[in-house]
Amino acid sequence: MLFDTACVLGGSVAGLLAARVLADHARTVVIVERDETNTQGHPRAGVPHDRQVHGLQAGGLVQLERWLPGFTREARELGGVLLGPRRMTMYVDGREQLRTGDTEFLFCTRPFLESRIRSRVLALPNVETVAAQATGLEYDDSGAVDAVRYVVDGVAGVLPVDFVVDAMGRATKSSDWVEQAGFDRPRLQRMQTGAHYATALFERTGPHTEEPSFTGARFTLPPGPGGLAVALAKPVEDDQWLVGLTTYAEGRPPRSIEEFRALCGKLPYPFGEVTSGAVTRDVLTFHQSDSRRRDFTGLSRYPAGLVGVGDAVASLNATYAQGMMSAALHASCLSEYLGGGIEPGEPATEFFALQEVAVDAMWAVSAGSDAALRDAIEGAEVPEEVQRQRWAMAQLAQASLTDVTIAEASTAVFYGLAHPMSLADPALLERAIAVNVRESANS
Repeated sequence: MLFDTACVLGGSVAGLLAARVLADHARTVVIVERDETNTQGHPRAGVPHDRQVHGLQAGGLVQLERWLPGFTREARELGGVLLGPRRMTMYVDGREQLRTGDTEFLFCTRPFLESRIRSRVLALPNVETVAAQATGLEYDDSGAVDAVRYVVDGVAGVLPVDFVVDAMGRATKSSDWVEQAGFDRPRLQRMQTGAHYATALFERTGPHTEEPSFTGARFTLPPGPGGLAVALAKPVEDDQWLVGLTTYAEGRPPRSIEEFRALCGKLPYPFGEVTSGAVTRDVLTFHQSDSRRRDFTGLSRYPAGLVGVGDAVASLNATYAQGMMSAALHASCLSEYLGGGIEPGEPATEFFALQEVAVDAMWAVSAGSDAALRDAIEGAEVPEEVQRQRWAMAQLAQASLTDVTIAEASTAVFYGLAHPMSLADPALLERAIAVNVRESANS
């Protein structure tokens, strides 16, 4: 074993998957989490956004199956819904996207998914939890983390550790802790989103119970009815529909169930029908001002035995459903790093380099799209190189509505099954331009 005791700060999806990886390398893994974790699939106080629509992309499900074999089957047996392209419809500015491939997706609420992951991870014999709030770190003479400070019911405690994973989310305090101890503070990058989310749950009855389906609608510029950017109707556990609406900038999603239904009535089938059913949970709203990422590469002085995962490293706009997949990929990066034979007493430089590849990919999909939308709304001037990149992406997006090859390449990136750089292939862009010219001539 590499470690006697490894500690994970935070028991959400990213922290749980990190604990699963650490269980292969430490005699004891301790998860320090301040929230009540025995929620039986209900939302947790420390994760207010978990009541909103969350999506697990196909790439994330692949990673979940890697670390928790049989997870998909178990989730289905407990009420999760598994769908393939035949029962998934996505509209872009009113046009239906092509249905490609045979990739399957697991649909459920975020609390349901997290609860299933937690039950599997905590069943491991060397993983345990401490209901406490982490308050700081301690270091040995070489600058390596050797203890976690915490508080339980007002009483301070210290947990000796050999390795620490920060999974405390986008508001993590670890950057403050290391800076106060004289180490370099990771650079924080913010991308304004101004995203507003509204979500409600409805009873799923009739034919939708036996043959559930997923429907999404995305609007670019101008936005859709009521300023909508995205609308999603997902079948989830307990025979329910999870319906989520997203707006940007000055737009605000509806707060009352009456307004929610009225707006959904202006969207493609089956939004109006879905939201006409009995309400199982009223409308809840959430605002995210920005996406964030912390850069751990290139630091000249950083504690050994300390890494971050999940939103503590990259907190993304939930509209693109990259967050939970990102957390799963971070766990796989951690596994590769630990399996490669780490250098005791040295910062996790190799891990940060591995993780950066995953973060760059997720950031390109999420923050890149948000930046383009924000600049378009504000009429901002952008460098010529950025203009060319965005023009190329617009060509690919347009062609993906009618060309199967381009649609498959685009969705593979969005689903986390291919790197965004795969879309930079000149041959793919040439094909997209040709498709768009032909479609324009025929219209």
